[in-house]
Amino acid sequence: MGHGGIALVERATGISRSTIVRGIQETKAGATLGPDRTRRPGGGRKKTSDKDATLMVDLEALVEPTASGDPQSPLRWTSKSVRRLAAELQALGHTASHRLVAELLQASGYSLQANRKTREGPQHLDRDAQFRYINEQVRRYQKRSQPAISVDTKKKELVGDFKNMGREWRPKGAAEPVRVHDFVIPEQGKAIPYGVYDLHRNEGWVSVGIDHDTASFAVHAIRRWWKLMGRAAYGGATSLLITADSGGSNGSRVRLWKWELRKFAQRTGLSITVCHFPPGTSKWNKIEHRLFSYIAMNWRAKPLVSLAAIVSLIGSTTTTAGLRIRSEIDEGTYPQGTAPTDPQMAEIDLERHAFHGDWNYTIHPGSVRTK
Repeated sequence: MGHGGIALVERATGISRSTIVRGIQETKAGATLGPDRTRRPGGGRKKTSDKDATLMVDLEALVEPTASGDPQSPLRWTSKSVRRLAAELQALGHTASHRLVAELLQASGYSLQANRKTREGPQHLDRDAQFRYINEQVRRYQKRSQPAISVDTKKKELVGDFKNMGREWRPKGAAEPVRVHDFVIPEQGKAIPYGVYDLHRNEGWVSVGIDHDTASFAVHAIRRWWKLMGRAAYGGATSLLITADSGGSNGSRVRLWKWELRKFAQRTGLSITVCHFPPGTSKWNKIEHRLFSYIAMNWRAKPLVSLAAIVSLIGSTTTTAGLRIRSEIDEGTYPQGTAPTDPQMAEIDLERHAFHGDWNYTIHPGSVRTK
């Protein structure tokens, strides 16, 4: 282009004069590039991670301090955002922006992760054996056309116009307004749903209590199920199998639970066998994923404004498999701290099973045990 050509190319392209001159010299010397390259190998600005050999090492130590053997890392107990990580790297003498930190983490296989529930804690040595024992008992009862139920207390719910998790279809911009804070409304209180699930008939009963979750409340819910649903379905039954958690109002060590079951057995003439799930395994209780989960899905995003609304939402829960649920409000009072005396416990005709008698036992309707 003659005199002034380099300046013209510099203005038109934004490429520096020295780069243009060097390119001319390389071209005259016969240097060539492949069709898919714009620079010779090794050309261009070096990556920060290539220039700073310890950058990635320090970054990994901040992200996962326990893996690097540094439990006192400055980010051990703080949020690990890319901006906070960049600030910590700068404090260590590195040149790093939050964008660079994000690129380095992604290139190293990191991603945003939530907690995952996988640790179940210490497991009882007979855990699996108890599962098999419960399964055998349920099969035996079903084969004999005797009722077998799963029981538990669902999470307590605030009654009122409170936010309920989940979403439902509504006109755009017309979300239902609810309270900002989840403070109990004294005059409405909390709802305590206690459920009974028929393992054979795919039917459920839920008593919605308003007082306390005690063993008396739990057995009263079972008694209501038997009176309104179970007795008609199992007219000739002589025994009842209950599978329950090891804790709570129906816990394996709760004296009142056994005393109330004894009274229930005497009123109905049923021999009541109870099989408890091992500690820490309540999620395997059938009622959790065959009854309670569907109730939670049915009332998602619906404020539980009253006890009547709760009962209606529970009673309207159905599944394609034919689940049917009945529910009612239990307005009874169940004071806490009530426990039978030792002489009363001695009256219970309780037969402990050969395998884990603390988890598996049968309460007979007899008044006083003779052996």
